Order: sequence, then structure tokens, then C-alpha cells
Amino acid sequence: MKDGIQKFGRSLLLPIGVMAPIGMVMGLTGALTQSYMIDHVSWLGNSTVQAILTSLQTITGIVFDNIPLLFAMGVAYGMSKVDKGISVFSAVLGYVTLLVVVNVYLTLTGSLADEETMAEVGQGVVLGIQTLKLDAAGGIIAGLVAAYCTDKFYKTELPLAFAFFGGKKFPPMATFFFMIPIGLFIPVIWGLFTRFLLFISPVFLNDVFGVGAYWFAHRALIPFGLHHVLASILRFTEAGGVYMIDGQQYIGILNATNKVLFDLGPDNPAWSMAPDLFKYLASGQMLTTLFRVPAIGLAMYHTAFKDNKKLAKGAILTVVLTAFLGNITEPLEFSFLFIAPQLFIVYAVLCGVMTIPLNFLNVGIGYIRGTIFDFGIFGLMYENTNWLNLVLLGLVNFVVFYFVFKYAIKKFNLETLGREKGLKSNTLLAEKKYDEVAGVVLAGLGGKQNIKNIDNCVSRLRIDLKDQEQVDVEAVKGSGASGVFFPQKNHIHIVFGPYVEFVRNAVDDEMKKE
Repeated sequence: MKDGIQKFGRSLLLPIGVMAPIGMVMGLTGALTQSYMIDHVSWLGNSTVQAILTSLQTITGIVFDNIPLLFAMGVAYGMSKVDKGISVFSAVLGYVTLLVVVNVYLTLTGSLADEETMAEVGQGVVLGIQTLKLDAAGGIIAGLVAAYCTDKFYKTELPLAFAFFGGKKFPPMATFFFMIPIGLFIPVIWGLFTRFLLFISPVFLNDVFGVGAYWFAHRALIPFGLHHVLASILRFTEAGGVYMIDGQQYIGILNATNKVLFDLGPDNPAWSMAPDLFKYLASGQMLTTLFRVPAIGLAMYHTAFKDNKKLAKGAILTVVLTAFLGNITEPLEFSFLFIAPQLFIVYAVLCGVMTIPLNFLNVGIGYIRGTIFDFGIFGLMYENTNWLNLVLLGLVNFVVFYFVFKYAIKKFNLETLGREKGLKSNTLLAEKKYDEVAGVVLAGLGGKQNIKNIDNCVSRLRIDLKDQEQVDVEAVKGSGASGVFFPQKNHIHIVFGPYVEFVRNAVDDEMKKE
């Protein structure tokens, strides 16, 4: 079950990864088309400039108008083991089928609401079909069914008269027929499911400790790869709240954020909701990426052995910039997670506790990620964000994390970056010699014959092994990995940070060689 949940969490990264950069463009165009921005920068009022910006805003907006479809394709791609292309095709077919079947159910039961009232009962028009606003959940269901049907039926043989419909043509048909009973069943359980999510949401939505509980859980789940699942639950389901904005119902924190941040802006009364929404998104994440991670990196550098500091500086700077510029914190976190798990627990607790003041600082900096670019776009370029309050809280976080980590590293003589005995330079990753990195990894894992399956998430190779006793962990570390560990028997995680996609491709290429 844990493996399945981890794989599911990784599958969510694809649509989220697409949304993040497009969201930055959407955010920038949204900011530059707001009336308050035009008043401050006169040339923005030029009709041609505004036409270009509004066009870009419309183009990027299509992504957020079709989030469920993105999740259907992303989950199908991530969860299927065989023909991922067929799985994605099946997911799209399955999602559209789901929308229509729910529409049929609502029609037959007399539950189809009028246009004026459908938002109040959780209905809306999706891809031209009036249906329940299942949002990302509908796409996820379609993606899971498509992945299952693809893996189970892609080799199905039918009698000769129907042979044409066998093989790869069968999974889409199977998905279609599976989605019919599912579509009839969902409206029945949807009310119960909604009430359950609303029941548990006060834990994370509590006005005092909720945001702290969320960010503690988010950090604590990172070693298990489940933090993406938690984030998605609050972002896209009723567990993140149901918001009425301009007479329209928005389910989940991110859907409400998109409306407030991109469509309405700081001049709208709905902007008063921004601090309570954004603290679960960029505002909370920025405390980690822009302040806590640099503080931990500085503590590691100052506690590094004198002879190692020159080499350690490059490694520490890389993992810090990976978070600062790319919102990927795992390379730094994994650098101390397994040598000092108690310190990681303290780190997770501090991340939760030190985020709670966001409740009282009225910080209104969106969006999903927590990079310096997001701070510039959504913090400095928008009005009424109170970005200075975030900086002040961030500096307090910096000081606390720096001294806690510096004390712990020295007190318990932890082998953090720069404190390893016999530290050697590894330039393979820095020089982008991915084929050589792959060779070192495969040799350290006991050769190609010892590998059953290779996968990766945003920062880690995840490899199933036949016999983990054949693994030379120190040899694998020699590839330049910032962390190597076994979350379970015969399954290894190798942390490469932002290089992981390129390393994965190189490993796949090596595996194909005779």
C-alpha cells in the first residue's frame, strides 16, 4: 500500500510541474493587467501591450480551467507500468465519460440544477457538460482506472471475430465501460465524502495552529514521498475548504487562490481572503526555501572541517540554490535526514511552529511555489501583499534554524556536508557527465542484472532490486548523489536533486546496452 501511495504521489508531480511555470506567466500577466499596476506604470496602458498581456493570460488560463484533465493524464502516465501512451489516451476518454454519466444521473434523478443555482449545489459546466464539480478528484479517478485497465488488459486476446478490438485497443474500451458504473455511483457517495473531508479539514484549517500542523505534516512526510498527496488534498478537495467568491463556489485552496490572485487582484474585496489561502502555498513554502534552507546551509558550512570547507562550499551552495531558485528542498533535507533522524524531527516541528505567525502577519504572497522568482512576481509586483512581514518572519526563522543546526551538528558531531571523513571531490554531476554517473550507479547497485525496475520522482531515483546485499552504498555515493537509503527491503532511493531526470535517462540508456 505504501508503495502504491508513493507512486500515486509522484504521479501528481507532472500536472503540478506544468502548472507551476505556466502559473508564473499567468501571474505576471495577471499582475500587469491589473488597474493598480497600470496606474503605477504608464506604458502598461498601451492598447497593444494590454492586448498581448490579456491574450497570454487567456492562453495560460486554459491550463487552470482544465486541471482535472491534466490530473487524469498525469496520474494515468505515472501509475501505469506498461504502455503509458495508451493509458493517457484511456484516461482522457474515461474522464469525458465520467462527466457525461454524472450528467445523465443528475438528469434522470431530477437533480440537474438551473444555471443560476448550480454553483450552490456543487455543479458546473466542464468541457461543455453540466456535471458535478469533481475538480481534480474526477481526473484522478479517471487516471487510476485508465492505468489499471491498461496494465491488466493491454495483452487481451479476443475471439477471432473481434480480434481487431484486442490488444492495445481494449484498455480504452475497458476504461469506458468501467467509468459508467463509477459515474453512477459517485453522485451517491459524493455527499458523504464531502462531509468527511469537511470533518477533518478543521485540523489544518484551524485559525491558530492549523497552518503549523499542515507544514509540520508536509515536512514530516517528505521521507516517505507522501507530502505531495497531502498538499493535493488541501489544494483540490473540500478538505481545503469551500469558498464562495462572487457567487461562485470554489473547492480547495488552490482553486480559490486562482480566482482571487489571477482574476480579481488586490483591489477586490475578496483579496481579504488572500493571507488565509496563501499561507498554505507560497507564503509558507518561502519561509523554508528562502530562509530556513540558506540558514541550514550556512550552519553546515560554518561547522565543516577546515580542510573540507572548499569542497563543501560548492556542494552546500548547490543544494541551497536548488531550493532558493527551484523550490526543491529534498537534496538538503536528505543530507542530514538519515545521519540524524532526530534532527529531522526537530526540523519538521520547527517548520510547523515557526509558520504559525503567518496567521497574524496578513501576508498575501501567492502562488504554489516558494522561489525567489515567485517572491518577486507575487510579492513585490502585487500591492497589499505585506511582503516585508514575510521577510521579517523569515529572518527570525533564519536565526533560529541557523543556531539550532549549528548547535546540534557540533554537540552530536554529525557528519553533515563538509564533516565527512576523507571527503573527495566529485565533478561528474557538475560537468554533466550523466553517462559516467549512470555507470557508477549501475556498478554500485550490483550491475544491470540486479535491477528489476527504475523510476524517479522530482529529486530521487527509485529502484527495485533483486538483492540489496549486492549494493555498495559508498560506490553509489561516488556518483555524486547527495543521499542513498533503503526505505524498504530491495528498494533503494538515490537523491540527485534537479539532475535526476538526466541521470534517469542515462541509466535507462545504459540498461538498454548489450
